[in-house]
Amino acid sequence: MKLMRVGEPGQEKPAVVDSNGKVRDLSGHVADIAGSAISPEGLAKIAAIDLESLPELQPARIGACVAGTGKFICIGLNYSDHAAETGATVPPEPVIFMKATSAICGPNDDVLIPRGSEKTDWEVELGVVIGKTAKYVSEADAMDYVAGYCVSHDVSERAFQTERSGQWTKGKSCDTFGPVGPWLVTKDEIANPQNLGMWLKVNGETMQNGSSKTMVYGVGYLVSYLSQFMSLHPGDIISTGTPPGVGLGMKPPRFLKAGDVVELGIEGLGSQRQTFVADV
Repeated sequence: MKLMRVGEPGQEKPAVVDSNGKVRDLSGHVADIAGSAISPEGLAKIAAIDLESLPELQPARIGACVAGTGKFICIGLNYSDHAAETGATVPPEPVIFMKATSAICGPNDDVLIPRGSEKTDWEVELGVVIGKTAKYVSEADAMDYVAGYCVSHDVSERAFQTERSGQWTKGKSCDTFGPVGPWLVTKDEIANPQNLGMWLKVNGETMQNGSSKTMVYGVGYLVSYLSQFMSLHPGDIISTGTPPGVGLGMKPPRFLKAGDVVELGIEGLGSQRQTFVADV
């Protein structure tokens, strides 16, 4: 299934895409795409609904594909070819950092370039959405805790991230730096999350054209690994790293400015489109 949330910010309705590509209103069956609705039992209940009997929606805006996200966890340097382009070595364990949940926005919302920004950059990433609480889970069982996948744009301000001292979080957490969606695609629709084409364009020019097959630490490993240090809860998002082609890795480096349009997508998970504007 392709689950989504549509409507103005703070007023999103839960929705589902039917077999004909029409957006159907789920609000008569679930309160939101969150919590128990994305548990295995909740997803099974949605799957049993006659989708064509639901009211059709004509959404003007698509919101973030999941609500109630308590943690937005990111994995750094998780693609061998991306690590190489930035001059870094592949870490012996996953690099973990947090993105503030206040950064989450819809997949086609404008992205704000923060005040004082010099180096706002792009990163297409595979997002993993947790469907039930995971704590100390084994890698063999880890996929039982995954509700599905989404496109995640890990927008980054590199000067804030690496030149202003401290940790990476402040370069990753600016308002609107976390577009997710358009859909939460349930895991049964994705045969192999480790073999998905990923792409990103800036003003129509292809910058990233990679695949999740070059991911160093795969989805199952990451869910298990993270669960050793913190409980993962329904609605938590893991953004699993980016393939090569980011602005920081170019020679000379290239960064985003107001008016730039970024389009990105992942095979089977849909696409996003954002205009970057100055946050005044």
